[in-house]
Amino acid sequence: MRVIAGSAGGIPLKTPNHEARPTMDRVREAIFSSLGDLVIGARVLDLFAGSGALGIEALSRGAAEAVFVDHHREAITTIQNNLRKTKLEGQVIRADAFRFLAGNKERYQLVFADPPYAKRPDDRDFAAELLGSADLHEAVEGLLILERAPTKTNQPVGRWEVTRAKRYGTTEVLFCVPAGHRAKTEEGSHAKTQDKDLTQRRQDAKVRRGQNS
Repeated sequence: MRVIAGSAGGIPLKTPNHEARPTMDRVREAIFSSLGDLVIGARVLDLFAGSGALGIEALSRGAAEAVFVDHHREAITTIQNNLRKTKLEGQVIRADAFRFLAGNKERYQLVFADPPYAKRPDDRDFAAELLGSADLHEAVEGLLILERAPTKTNQPVGRWEVTRAKRYGTTEVLFCVPAGHRAKTEEGSHAKTQDKDLTQRRQDAKVRRGQNS
């Protein structure tokens, strides 16, 4: 597994031993191709972060900041090592994702969530719980990008409007906005009302890169 593009493009990433299903390179590439300029200058939250590959990819492509949340000790160590290797900076928090959200006061333009899949009927369905979480809904200022096992039926998505859904083998990726909010994700383009904000975020990101160089 490697960083696909950006300042850390091509750098290989480690995965923790417990992470049986890291997001494949081609899936990450498709996700970020869809996001396009939405990444630049964004505040990012990576839930169930594992190796941190999604948040690190965002930072590499110009995100302003990223918060990584995972409750596994080994995942935390792996994320920290991957950040050092890529010479990127992020906040790494060891916590249960739902407890973190319950105490969170920040809002994020991009939230990535790649929870364990429910493989059997009696398995905990983390994806469904996330879609029903009022705390997650409150934390998302822009887009939720959720990975889950493909479903045979159109399961309800609770508080969310699904603007895009793509299947990649055993993974389905949902692009969601909070119900009642409007966002345009097709080909990563902004609605006109977001153009001014995007320009400012680009300028801020350039300043930060200049300060860190």
